[in-house]
Amino acid sequence: MKKTDKTTQVWLTLILLTLSTYTLGYYNYSGSLVVLLLLLTAVIKGVLIIREFMELKGVSLLWKVMMYGWLVIICLAIIIAYTMSQ
Repeated sequence: MKKTDKTTQVWLTLILLTLSTYTLGYYNYSGSLVVLLLLLTAVIKGVLIIREFMELKGVSLLWKVMMYGWLVIICLAIIIAYTMSQ
């Protein structure tokens, strides 16, 4: 598959995930399951952006650990904040 085709597929996936989260907010869905779904969507989007658009395939392990570590830390912070607000 050409790089352009894969990039377009990833971009369309990101758009669909964004529209799905927008729809959840538009219809005022709430609850722990929705928060989990939103967090899962954010993780998927983060991984896709890190892998495909930041082009970290040829860099050292340190850069990959920093980027994925940042994603994990942000997600943990969201989980902690949501748990504390309940």
